[in-house]
Amino acid sequence: MERPFPTVAVVGLGTMGAGVAVAVAKSGRRVIGIEANEDSAARALARIEEATAHAVARERITAEERAALLARISVGHALEAAAEADLVIEEVPEQLELKRDVFARLDRICPPGTVLATGTTALSVTRIAAATGRPERVLGLHFFNPVHTMKLVEVVRTVLTGPQVAEDAAAFARDLGKEPVAAGDRAGFVVNGLLFAYLNQAAAMYESKYATREDIDAAMRLGCGLPMGPLALLDLIGVDTARTVLEAMYEQSRDRLHAPAPILGQLVSAGLLGRKSGRGFYTYEAPGSSRAVDAATGPAKAKVPGREVHSVGVCGSGTMATGIVEVFAKAGYRVLLAARSLEKAEKAKAQLAKSLERSVTKGRLTEEQRDAALALVTPVGQYAELAGVDLVVEAVAEDLEVKRELFATLDKIVKPGAVLATTTSSLPVIACASATSRPQDVIGMHFFNPAPAMRLVEVVSTVLTAPDVTATVLELCTKVRKHPVECGDRAGFIVNALLFPYLNDAVRMLQEHYATVDDIDTAMKLGCGYPMGPFELLDVVGLDVSLTIEKVLHQEFREPGLAAAPLLEHLVAAGCLGRKTGRGFRDHARR
Repeated sequence: MERPFPTVAVVGLGTMGAGVAVAVAKSGRRVIGIEANEDSAARALARIEEATAHAVARERITAEERAALLARISVGHALEAAAEADLVIEEVPEQLELKRDVFARLDRICPPGTVLATGTTALSVTRIAAATGRPERVLGLHFFNPVHTMKLVEVVRTVLTGPQVAEDAAAFARDLGKEPVAAGDRAGFVVNGLLFAYLNQAAAMYESKYATREDIDAAMRLGCGLPMGPLALLDLIGVDTARTVLEAMYEQSRDRLHAPAPILGQLVSAGLLGRKSGRGFYTYEAPGSSRAVDAATGPAKAKVPGREVHSVGVCGSGTMATGIVEVFAKAGYRVLLAARSLEKAEKAKAQLAKSLERSVTKGRLTEEQRDAALALVTPVGQYAELAGVDLVVEAVAEDLEVKRELFATLDKIVKPGAVLATTTSSLPVIACASATSRPQDVIGMHFFNPAPAMRLVEVVSTVLTAPDVTATVLELCTKVRKHPVECGDRAGFIVNALLFPYLNDAVRMLQEHYATVDDIDTAMKLGCGYPMGPFELLDVVGLDVSLTIEKVLHQEFREPGLAAAPLLEHLVAAGCLGRKTGRGFRDHARR
């Protein structure tokens, strides 16, 4: 089969365009690079030469391969040179009228068979194609930066794009060593359509002073395994670019979750665009630097001394409770493992012993450390045994009435001054606190599963939590080698409030037949470096659990865009709950 598009023109050789030109030339194709004027063309050629020299230094290509690659690239400033190309890829600045003008000129210059592709990240491909007399031969080819490492290419079809043109474009992307995913023409396509709504909500969360920028970023990195926190990522992308993409998304969707958070406009107006300007959500050593430096943000908070914690009680016998017991025991704390019966508590300790044994087998613990941790854990079958502990961590079923009943019981048993913590992931902490006569001593400690491995703990203070209780738990998290992030008592806390609307958006995207499960998962893993795609994650978490969290978020914030996608509700009603039932968004029974 003949390789598609043997000669390719790239119009606009900035960072992205230069990267595309090098990737195309590396595949053995002839590349015609086109810039706006002679000076820009000279700078672009120097950029390409520097990038390829860097590739040789990094041993990605040899000096001989670089020489052959450069010989296949010509750079000029006459758009007429595109007439020789089979495919033209436009990578000029993200301005609709500029792109339409380029396409109108290319339409006049290029033979009728030439395919015209735009590299837009957010603008309407259809409106760009309308500037030509060949909309059936126009599509989007959205590469990701840096092109030499990012494997994803979104192949964006309009309602008029010819099927063969889209197939040839996908084959072209594969020939470059990329992974193409099919997308329709709507703002943001797959990746940005899911990513930027999440980034926007993170910016709004920071703007509301719900949590610090560091805690928001740490929560998403450590709680979800993301390569970067959302605010650091906004600085990398460019605050102005993010605002432009969100404006385009909002213009199409009219979803208030896509309306740019006011802080984005304020930063843009102030010229604080992120890394490229040296300051955005963070301050950097210099414009273009990736090294953030601390900015003065006002007087440091007065340090409140915490309470002494020598012994811990954990209520529950499930996976989370056992994991939390392991965390405290390995850190040297005496732990009472309290369940509804001594038999359940002893079974939970047996599970703990197995977990510790696995750690010994993997070389993470010595036999002495295993034995010392186990010796610190005492199973008990009555909550009355917790009377003398300094901290009680509740890890029972995620049912508000069950938790409130337990807190009312603990209130009567546990000594005055002890801290009472709930591990709830979605219920209001204040509802647990109000079941006691000491709400000032109640706090949320949201561990992530598996607790021994996951470093994050969300420390959730209510409007009544005493400052020294918050200080106690923050300090304790550090002592047990966890990374605490501090936030207030509202639905979802930090992680779930940002994660689950993104997952819900992915379900809506599938529900609207915009893209397939596999393409959406592939796009988010390759385009954003996420460890799992949204549907993989939903199947792991459980569709029923996810639906419950979606409903809690919608009930709390009353935002129409947070309403659970009907497809998610239908799958739960059908008993398709993910891996645990063998079927969710994928069929796991056959795997």
